[in-house]
Amino acid sequence: MTTYYTGKGDKGSTSIMGGASLSKGDILIEAIGDVDELNSAIGVALFYTRDDELRVELKSIQNELFSIGALLSSVETKEFGKAKVEKKQIERLEKSIQKMGGMMPELTKFVLPAGSEESSHLHLARSIARRAERHVASASQKYTIEPDVLAYLNRLSSFLFAAALYLNHKNGVSENNPVY
Repeated sequence: MTTYYTGKGDKGSTSIMGGASLSKGDILIEAIGDVDELNSAIGVALFYTRDDELRVELKSIQNELFSIGALLSSVETKEFGKAKVEKKQIERLEKSIQKMGGMMPELTKFVLPAGSEESSHLHLARSIARRAERHVASASQKYTIEPDVLAYLNRLSSFLFAAALYLNHKNGVSENNPVY
């Protein structure tokens, strides 16, 4: 039978690849946790998303986020294995953003993060992506992190925003603007 716990973190520390032990409050562990949470949020969004092309993209993103988690977990050893972020992945997100943007009216005002059920889950994932990006940026001040990780997370949050707006538009759901 598989054991689903080790008890090794009971005192507030955890190990990363290479065996280094860090406080669970270390900014690197925060960043790794945010990427994990983002991947879970993408999984929920994937469950609710009915657009087949977007589903394919979200599945790719989940794998890429798993690689980012592995990269972050191995910053002390620099032994990334097969995990990597490539410029072509960032460019793919950019192309998807442009494609969706070309199918919607021009955005001229801020919008509230809401709408259809599937769009709302993408908005939530976008806000988690922004937090992950902030924590990775903070971790990069202490640890050596590939710059493309930050670029990917930045583009991913833009992709998730565009995807949320795209699905609202596609489903005939009007955007609501904030009232100041």
